[in-house]
Amino acid sequence: MKKLLLTAVAFTAVVLPAMAADLAPVYKAPPPPPPPSWTGFYLGGTVGGIFTNNSVDVTTTNTANNISGNLSALGLTAGPASAAAATSSVGAGWSSLAGGAELGYNWQVAPTLLLGLEADIQGIADPGGPSALSNVVARDAVRFPGFNYAATISATDKVNWLGTARGRLGFLVTPTWLVYGTGGLAYGDVSSSTAITGGETPNTGATNIAGAGSLSSTRVGWTVGAGAEYMFLPNWTVKAEWLHYDLGSASYSNGTMTSFAGGVPAFTDVASSTVKFSGDIVRGGINYKF
Repeated sequence: MKKLLLTAVAFTAVVLPAMAADLAPVYKAPPPPPPPSWTGFYLGGTVGGIFTNNSVDVTTTNTANNISGNLSALGLTAGPASAAAATSSVGAGWSSLAGGAELGYNWQVAPTLLLGLEADIQGIADPGGPSALSNVVARDAVRFPGFNYAATISATDKVNWLGTARGRLGFLVTPTWLVYGTGGLAYGDVSSSTAITGGETPNTGATNIAGAGSLSSTRVGWTVGAGAEYMFLPNWTVKAEWLHYDLGSASYSNGTMTSFAGGVPAFTDVASSTVKFSGDIVRGGINYKF
């Protein structure tokens, strides 16, 4: 009997704990959370700098030079010299702060591939003041050394605000890091102005010339660029971006410039300007994804 009791105790001590272990619930580690999704609408803001390196090309043509005898031979050389002095390329590049708002939509079409559409508009803090240069051209260096014609040209080339509407093609380096290329439509409010003054040095009796012209319009062109974006929270991203924009070229008249001597026209010049509106934007942004 004692032996039977010892056997029962031993069975209880060995078998019952094993059975209890087999019946205990099994706990597994929870699965990792799904990677964040980039799909959806987003809205945000940008701030950065805009940089241009354009010029205003001014062309002046002498259309009439008095040969009726009212001027001396020295006077007859003023017309061509004035046109040459008032023809130049004025560097009108500038840089400024730019900031605005953007909105867009992303489609994460594959684990590492993203397609998107984005539109933005931004104001420009100070799109540059006038640039100026002066030229001196000899009227007749052989017959009349020391008699010149001097002209000063000042010009501006401005973009007052700029917007884009672009497509985006991106690659997800990690679930939260995106690199992308972008390109599409650019549009903006642009303006340009030119002022010309000139006169004989020394003066032989002819009045000075003056001309001016300007252009202001909304233009449409293209843009292309690239950037990187980081999702630091499920609904928030930050980005850095570069864009090059080109709104094309335009021309405008600076009018007719006539110099008088003795009350009659001495010569007449006609001037025009051609300007290009293009530049680069480097900016950062923050977006909220709905």
